[in-house]
Amino acid sequence: MSKIPLQFRHNGRDVAIFVDGGTNLLVALRELIGDMTPKFGCGQGGCGTCSVLIDGELHLSCLTLAETVAGRSIETLDGMKQGPNLHPLQRAFADHFAAQCGYCTPGMLMAAKALLDRNSSPSRDEVVEAISGNICRCTGYEPIINAILAAAGGRVSA
Repeated sequence: MSKIPLQFRHNGRDVAIFVDGGTNLLVALRELIGDMTPKFGCGQGGCGTCSVLIDGELHLSCLTLAETVAGRSIETLDGMKQGPNLHPLQRAFADHFAAQCGYCTPGMLMAAKALLDRNSSPSRDEVVEAISGNICRCTGYEPIINAILAAAGGRVSA
């Protein structure tokens, strides 16, 4: 099988790689780019831990063919921080103990960022809907919801 040349923006920088036909974006990001922040979870699009932003829209990288992102912009958790400075969502997750084992955290943060980028003042119900594609086994979701609302400047339940 021949390799397919692929160029796209990854966290603000241009990258060029070669992929096999049928390679998913998660594999391309982790194995060819070296960005380990999107996690492999279920591999079937059910857990959300591999979520990334493609041109600002939330996508499951395990279900996205790498070749479909040619010329597009991909943002992962690694691209959220600016040098040593955490993104406000990352800081809120830390402050509100929203990450326990941390496995769901990259997907949760990407879903939250997609929400806040389009709605800077979401309701609690909108936050719940935004993260509904992400499974967390540790937190019970309340710390995650509270962290997202805090990052948005909203009220946090006690």
